[in-house]
Amino acid sequence: MSDFDYDLIIIGAGVGGHGAALHAVKSGLKTAIIEAGDMGGTCVNRGCIPSKALLAASGRVREFGDRHHLQDMGIQLGNIQFDRSAIADHATNLVNKIQGDLTNSLKRLKVDIIRGWGELAGTQKVKVVSQEGDKTYTTKEIMLCPGSVPFVPRGIEIDNKTVFTSDNAVKLESLPNWIAIIGSGYIGLEFSDVYTALGCEVTMIEALDTLMPGFDPDIAKIAKKILLDQRDIETYKGVFATKITPGAPVQIELTDAKTKEVVEVLEVDACLVATGRIPATKKIGLETLAVEIDKRGFIPVNDKMQVLRDGKPVPHLWAVGDATGKMMLAHAASGQGVVAVENICGADKEIDYRCIPAAAFTHPEISYVGLTEAQAKEIGEQEGFKVSTVKSFYKGNSKALAEGETEGVAKIIYRQDTGELLGVHIIGIHASDLIQEAANAIAKRESVQNLSFNIHTHPTLSEVLDEAYKRAQVVGV
Repeated sequence: MSDFDYDLIIIGAGVGGHGAALHAVKSGLKTAIIEAGDMGGTCVNRGCIPSKALLAASGRVREFGDRHHLQDMGIQLGNIQFDRSAIADHATNLVNKIQGDLTNSLKRLKVDIIRGWGELAGTQKVKVVSQEGDKTYTTKEIMLCPGSVPFVPRGIEIDNKTVFTSDNAVKLESLPNWIAIIGSGYIGLEFSDVYTALGCEVTMIEALDTLMPGFDPDIAKIAKKILLDQRDIETYKGVFATKITPGAPVQIELTDAKTKEVVEVLEVDACLVATGRIPATKKIGLETLAVEIDKRGFIPVNDKMQVLRDGKPVPHLWAVGDATGKMMLAHAASGQGVVAVENICGADKEIDYRCIPAAAFTHPEISYVGLTEAQAKEIGEQEGFKVSTVKSFYKGNSKALAEGETEGVAKIIYRQDTGELLGVHIIGIHASDLIQEAANAIAKRESVQNLSFNIHTHPTLSEVLDEAYKRAQVVGV
């Protein structure tokens, strides 16, 4: 009999914790998962799942309302009507279903679900605080999956009615005539897509000098044209929303990022604060093992997902997901969890962040994997190789032409000498699906020469990537 209550205790039942738990059971570990809030964490309850339900519904409204596009295909529709509350219910119902499926999958595999607040209580010990009282469990290994919460800058007052974060935006409790969105990252872009499709006027405010700073510049330029300029969206860049006061109207004080002077005060009906997320690493007992979070609040880990203390692994302690600050994506968290379990079971496995794709589910979508052109060139200068790029366009793709959806481009980044694929960036319909082929190629460190010989189904959108690979010119070793 083991001296421990469990082989593995996971603190946090988000996507990362869930993926780790499933793999742990498959690997023969007696596993428990602790959750104080909603099963499924941010992704299922306040992020990926409800937002995609809203994007799916609002995307239909946008599609059916584009009479010119439909007429070109010989289709005519009358006035399009929608029910805001029914669209909101669609998102809520999906959350409930997936939350239930996730919980049932854990129960089916006999993962013990412990409800309460989990925190470290020392080496190989976890304390759970609940309404039934405190209880301490012993475990061979501990995995921290506390997740993240929306970041609200100083000077912004949240009332969750007129000023709110994405946590409340996914509830779609109202459709304001005029809404300001603070931030032009993927969260801000996705919600601007939802709101404009449903008839709202949007003002997007970005503190940096460039809109959509997280995307490849070539993709961001096209995205600005398609997703912002062609819609009822006003944009500001290089200004901070230094003070936001809820009410009717909401008042937003805009300050120039360089001069620090107030340049304008906006009055809008509502404001979505989409300024990123911060790790939920408070009150999880890290101090009991003398683990120090970094200045941004993230838990230090290596690529085996071991928690670090003074640069060295802490025995029996692992962390995955948003709280590590590596890639704040649900599927990245799940992948990290699998890697951690593999190492717990004696394997020697490291996470490969370069092959983890990401996507914004706008209409059309944006996706990317690997390095940006700037990152690739920086590495090239360090390691002594040159970088090339090639683009292929949706307007030359037979399937895109048949769909009448020809606005889009795929950009590939590769080494000139070996042809190794370093990065792929796509904007266009179904970009989130197309990127997986590129991610798999990068995982294998494939060359564009080899990829150019792959045969793609015709006519499909996948030929956009096929065309890019075939256009690539490699100097050779």
